[in-house]
Amino acid sequence: MKNSIYKVLFTFIILISLNTYGQEDDTDTKSNIQTYTPSKLLDNGQWDIKFFNSVYTQTKQTDSGSKSVTIPRQNFFTSTVEFFTGINDNNRINIGAIVEFRSNTFNGRNAFSVFSFDGRAGLTTIAPAIKWQPLEKVGNFSIQTALHIPTISDEENTDGYLDQTAWSFQNRFFYDYTFPSGNWQIFTELNTEYSFGSDQSFANNTFLFSPGFFLSYFPSNESTILVFTQHLQRVGDFAQNGTSLGLGGKYQLTDVLNLEVLYSKFVRGNNFQGLGNTYSIGLRALF
Repeated sequence: MKNSIYKVLFTFIILISLNTYGQEDDTDTKSNIQTYTPSKLLDNGQWDIKFFNSVYTQTKQTDSGSKSVTIPRQNFFTSTVEFFTGINDNNRINIGAIVEFRSNTFNGRNAFSVFSFDGRAGLTTIAPAIKWQPLEKVGNFSIQTALHIPTISDEENTDGYLDQTAWSFQNRFFYDYTFPSGNWQIFTELNTEYSFGSDQSFANNTFLFSPGFFLSYFPSNESTILVFTQHLQRVGDFAQNGTSLGLGGKYQLTDVLNLEVLYSKFVRGNNFQGLGNTYSIGLRALF
């Protein structure tokens, strides 16, 4: 699977790069992928719907001493539907919800086995959410607050692990900066989560801090190439940390739809249950 998805990802990025030579931009109008970063809030009555799918597959994990251990392949599929809408005239408050579905397989099965849905699978969380702009004059800084409510009662059974059963109160801080040339953009995120409410969950009474840094280049108004790094640090009753590196691209398919493809790999970890790879593809509709 790894080689085939590598080929798809790099072909996608090459096509994005070549696209800048196949057309001329006769207008300074920016596309949605340039304008509507996660930092940007929606106008009153505007809708943003995202359908994002990721497969994480691993054959190694680390113990509390950061020693890497080989394990039979484990696979985790996450499908997320996220939708928001603007509700006020000053465009400083959006409301929405996030729904997650998961399918996991274990014991050395191949990564595509998650799509058979014969392991552990099901709807795992529903999260009402609000996104707001705290500083009126800083439109490229926003905060997304969500309460993730588990819909499952067993975190792990004889078929394996599915998802945490603890509730999670999440705040994500977004900021972006576009350089004067318009060709480069920096996006930063700090994700914070407090998990609580389930003594049976590994995440219960823990705090999660996950900063991310993304650097994007725009070969054209309709395309983006990006590289990124993310770190995860969990503290509390259960402690772990891990760091990943990744790359990907986005393409504006129509005035409403855009496509996103990402690849990332965990390059280190401490007491981290996986040093694997994540392959992601998403569609976003903004209207």
